[in-house]
Amino acid sequence: MIPRMTYELGQGTGPLRGVKVVEIAGIGPGPHACMVLADLGADVIRVDRPGGNPLSAGGKDLLNRGRPSVALDLKRPEAVAAVLDLVERADVLVEGMRPGAVERLGLGPEDCWARNPRLVFGRMTGWGQDGPWSQVAGHDMNYIAISGALHGLGQDRERPHFPSNLLGDFGGGSTYLVIGVLAALLEARTSGRGQVVDAAIVDGTAHLNAMTSTFAALGLDSGRRRSGLLDGGTPWYDLYETSDGRHVSVGALEPQFWAELVARIGIELPDRDDPANLRAIREALTARFKERTQAEWAEVFDGTDACVAPVVPLADAPDHPHLAARGTFVAADGVTQPAPAPRFSRTAPTLGRPPAQPGEHTREALAAWGVDDVDALLHSGAAVQA
Repeated sequence: MIPRMTYELGQGTGPLRGVKVVEIAGIGPGPHACMVLADLGADVIRVDRPGGNPLSAGGKDLLNRGRPSVALDLKRPEAVAAVLDLVERADVLVEGMRPGAVERLGLGPEDCWARNPRLVFGRMTGWGQDGPWSQVAGHDMNYIAISGALHGLGQDRERPHFPSNLLGDFGGGSTYLVIGVLAALLEARTSGRGQVVDAAIVDGTAHLNAMTSTFAALGLDSGRRRSGLLDGGTPWYDLYETSDGRHVSVGALEPQFWAELVARIGIELPDRDDPANLRAIREALTARFKERTQAEWAEVFDGTDACVAPVVPLADAPDHPHLAARGTFVAADGVTQPAPAPRFSRTAPTLGRPPAQPGEHTREALAAWGVDDVDALLHSGAAVQA
């Protein structure tokens, strides 16, 4: 006998409370976008394949937090019909398959709009819905590679360095998907019509990089790594090693912040406005920061406008006094994890349910969304209860 669990809609506390989202489960930026929507109060139902995706951490994956998981075999027409039943009751659908895949399943935009013309159809891909590479496989570093972003990353002039998958998947990907979904939702409230949000990582990453385009237009970007204002090309915007092998970040760009650094560093530094002094300044800072530990320098600069901060490992970040005071990280369900962001003065988001195993809530969530005869779906194998 499968135990009947209680699942209710409308439990979110954030500003998206009442918004209903159907998520066709994927990996990376799509789940992250749906995590954000769930954190902000939306009712998200995650449609997993039976057994889940082998690249997902399932019930331990924080990207899956805040929403139930139902397992549906979308190769079965009964399962597709169940998703369309969900769509009829939803405001948003999010999918991250290759272009054309959901259409072949019978879940494309036109199929969904036939049931719900107000639906916002969010599509998350690397290359976008069209273009010569739209059907080609790729990953984060490939997308940022052709967008003009990867070439300039890192302080090693011999080769670029990629920031794991933060810049493409989550910076240019899920962030822009959420922005697009929210904008389309707002428009649908007045027009009564949904639309497709084509969130391509290549587009979002290029958009994120607008400041570099500005520098290039002004002649301030040579195209070489470690040669500009924000890439370590100047000694007042760089990382320095401390005596214990750790590092501090120095971002004293403005003259008044540089003056504060000079006052606290404890050594004489030459005029930084003379380009001939840049090497001497860098050498002096390198030697000086190696004289003390990271903790000692953190104390020297704590609460000042010198724009100096320790480089903290993720394991230590929750204990940093500023982040601890703000509650940037929270402990929930035995896991330390980032709290919902951003913050709101009236409708503060709170964490919902922990990450679910694929199909953990098939029966209760489908029933709560009003899908008829869930038992028949389970009996046929079109739906699976974990």
